[in-house]
Amino acid sequence: MSGIAAVIVKMMPEGPDSDLENIKELAKSKLEEDGAQNISFEIKEVAFGLKAIFVKFAWPEKKDTSLFEDKLADVEGVSSVDTEDYRRAFG
Repeated sequence: MSGIAAVIVKMMPEGPDSDLENIKELAKSKLEEDGAQNISFEIKEVAFGLKAIFVKFAWPEKKDTSLFEDKLADVEGVSSVDTEDYRRAFG
């Protein structure tokens, strides 16, 4: 039996004018398709008006991290995706 991992992913939009709400909606939809739960978002200022979106969610450990990284990188308006934290939460 595998556990659940707590994950934090940093998503960088293509520019300061990117629609962050649309990016969040698309990201949530893609993550839920693959079994992510308890999805939440935090937006933080980076520099020069650019904001990063931090996505926090529970992820089944048995699934590879490249699955959510590839899905999030494929979201329209996102320029990069980096896993900031990955740790066992339950199990």
